[in-house]
This record gives sequence, C-alpha cells and structure tokens, in this order.
Amino acid sequence: MANTTQGTERRHSEAGRLGPAYPDRSRSCYADGMQRPRLLFVTGKLAETSLRRTLEELAPRAGFEYRVAVLPITVAALATTPWIARHLTVPEGIDRIVLPGLCRGDLQPLQALAAVERGPADLRDLPEFFQLANQAEREYGKYDIAIIAEINGAPRLRHDELVAQALALKADGADMLDLGCDPGSTWTGVGDAVRALRDLGLRVSIDSFNTAEVESAVAAGAELVLSVNGGNVSAARSWGCEVVALPDDLASLAGLDETVEKLESWGVRYRIDPVVEPIGFGFAASLGRYLEVRRRYPRAEMMMGVGNLTELTDADSAGINVVLLGFCQEVGIRSVLTTQVINWCRSCVRELDLARRLVYHACLHRALPKHLEPNLVALRDPRLRSHGETTLAELASHITDRNFRLFAERGLLHVLSGEMYLRGDDPFDLFARMREGAEIDASHAFYLGYEMAKATIALALGKNYTQDRALSWGFLTVDERSRHGDSREESAG
Repeated sequence: MANTTQGTERRHSEAGRLGPAYPDRSRSCYADGMQRPRLLFVTGKLAETSLRRTLEELAPRAGFEYRVAVLPITVAALATTPWIARHLTVPEGIDRIVLPGLCRGDLQPLQALAAVERGPADLRDLPEFFQLANQAEREYGKYDIAIIAEINGAPRLRHDELVAQALALKADGADMLDLGCDPGSTWTGVGDAVRALRDLGLRVSIDSFNTAEVESAVAAGAELVLSVNGGNVSAARSWGCEVVALPDDLASLAGLDETVEKLESWGVRYRIDPVVEPIGFGFAASLGRYLEVRRRYPRAEMMMGVGNLTELTDADSAGINVVLLGFCQEVGIRSVLTTQVINWCRSCVRELDLARRLVYHACLHRALPKHLEPNLVALRDPRLRSHGETTLAELASHITDRNFRLFAERGLLHVLSGEMYLRGDDPFDLFARMREGAEIDASHAFYLGYEMAKATIALALGKNYTQDRALSWGFLTVDERSRHGDSREESAG
C-alpha cells in the first residue's frame, strides 16, 4: 500500500458506485415485486460450497438475486481476468459480475460479457462489502486537523537529505514541514533551506527561539514560527507571519494571557499550545490545560505537539495518535506537531493522516470510531475468520490433487491435500508428517516453510491467515506475489 490515504479514499469511492445497484433490503430500498439486480459470483471449485452458503443468507438482506459460476480451477482468486474471460459463461439476464477480490488483471476482457466488479479478497467479507455504501454516503475521509511534521536536526542535514525527508513526509500526509533547529547555535543556511522547500511547493515552519534564525526563515517564506512567549514575543511584531504562543509557566499558564493580548494588539496571527506533558510528568494536568485554554479562548486556533507522548512512551504510536487526535477533534485543536525520530514512531505522519479522518467522522456523525478504518489496526486483525472443522473436512473430501492447502484457525495449523488431512500446533512436526506421505523438493519445502511461518505468526497474534497472501498489518501491509503458488494452482486447475 504505497499510498494509504489514496487507498482509503478509493475504497470508499468504489463503495459509492456499488451503492445504488446493491441496496440493503433491510432499509426497504426495493418494494415487493420490483426487479432486483441479478449478480453472477465467480468462484473456484474449493470455495463453491462456502460461497453458496454465504449468498443464501446475504442475498435476501442485501436485495439482489444471484447465480454462481464455478470455474475449472481450484482457487479462482489465482486466475487472471483474461483466463476467466475464456472460461466464463454468463447466463442470460445478468446485470453484474462479481469476481474474487484477489483476481489480477485488467477487467476489460470481461466488460464485453457484463458489467464487472472485484469483490472482497475473502468471501466471508461479502456482508461488509455490500454495506460500504452507507459509509460512502456519510463522506468518510474528510478531516480538518492539519499535520505539521518536524524535520529533526535540520541544520545537520545535507541539502539532498533535507529535501528527501520533506518530500517523504509530504507524501505521507504532512501539510507543513517544520525545520527543527539546534539550540545554542545559529543556522546560517536556514534561509536557503526554506527557499529550497518553498520552491518545491512545500509549506514550511521554523522551530527556534533564536531571533536571527527566525528572521532569516521568515524572510525566505516560512509561514509559522514555533514558538513565542513573554521572552521573545516582542520580536513577533515585525515577522509578518503566524506564531505559536506558549505560556511562560506551563503548570499555571502564567504569561499566556499577556502574550496573547500583545499579539492581538499588533494584529499578529497565533495559535496556542499549552504543551502536553509525558506520562508521569503531568500528562493528565496538561490535558486539563487545553480545556482551560479553550474555555478562555473559545475561538482561538490551537496546536498540540503529540510527540511528547508518542516519542516518550514505550508503546506503538498508532493507538496513542488516535486517542490524542480524538481529544483534539473534540476540543477544536486544529493542528498537531509530530516527530518521527524514535523507531516506534517512524510512521506517525501516516498514522495521524488516517486518524484525523476517523475522529472527524466520529465527531461529525456522533458514530463510534469502530469498523471504519481497518488500516489503523496493525498488530491484530479487526475480526477473526474461521472456516470451522466441518467446512475444512468438506474441502478435504473434494481435493484430488497432491498440492498442499494450508489453514490456520482455532489454535491449529491445518494441512489439506488429496492424500492427507493433518492438523497440529507444531509446524516442524507437521512438516515431518507431510514428508512421510509425499515427496517435497527443496523449492517446495522453502515455500511451505515460508507459508507455515506466516500461519504460525497469525495464530500467535490473532490474525487471519490465507495461503499465498500477505498477513494484514493495516496500512503497513506489503503485498506479496507468490508465483510459486500461482503456477501450482494453475496446474492444479
């Protein structure tokens, strides 16, 4: 998922196209006697029974009629669209073809047969697939919180390193790049750095209490200064740009009112940051300061530096970022500053970009932020799927070739082929038993070891495992293509 944000928006855009054709019958979109759309679901031999069982329950609720086309291949998801076009017969009166989501290739070869869509990657997700239109109607994906991403130690970076970091942060979702300066020295090249980023069309802020650095940066096009308080606020009068106002004393907010009063009298735009503190150093009280500032200044712009929590807490940053942005959304804090220095924070900008959409939707529609953004659930999957013992036994009874099918569920690894059905929790023991019943060459052994490792990880973490498919790590998922698996299944078909 190279661009998670675009992927999220595209998913909901596609859902919007599905909406009119696939209404939810529970909302009485079709009166009795009216024509319902007729859909053709394409599948392979192994998934036929499960698909028919799912559609029998789903179709009346979702408001469509269906037919099932079983292709002469074991797993239809491994077939390409040109191959499907050569082997698929479309019955009369079909309005739309629904392919397995993992089918690869251009849909054009199938368009001559009927309108065609890719369904979900897992047929067990079909119910959710037909309900996505509801989310699209609520315009999921909008946000109003800006992300300021700090480039830490900017004066120590080469020009190409600075530009590369800035462009990468922008691509991840940053709205503004903050140049973090080193205290105790003056960065003489700050103006050149700001101009270079501005020439690339990037918005820039400067993070420094050094007046000389700030003046050079502002003259070159920096539009925000972090930060001012009673000690340097007088300099802000001539900068001609927006500033972040801090209290002189965090605990009491002392000096903040005076600083804000001066900025307003001079016509200097500002946003207030009461500063969130790390856990154990006044975290709860610091959140209270944001509420107090909002009470005093109900219309003022505010900012929160979330790095004081994410960078200074031994925990994956995604969950912390979601909670902090939920607080910001409710309080009306419309900008956050983040860093990506420590390794567990290396994807904070992408996390914040996803989180701001989730919390905006939750607050706007008063809807729980749940079952909306699967890309933020990385360690475990949102929902565990299980075929069940009966279905696996039924699959095993239909397999006639010697290729291995692997499953992982209910604490066990399952190995199915035309010659065996094994199950157990030890992949080494299972592999030894597999070798007793079949010849396995080195290449196939490597493939099976790789797949069993994935399956074992899935069992340990509570994730779904699908053979020849990457485990889902939310927005961190890296797609995998198993040519070994493709050729194995194509030959089996």
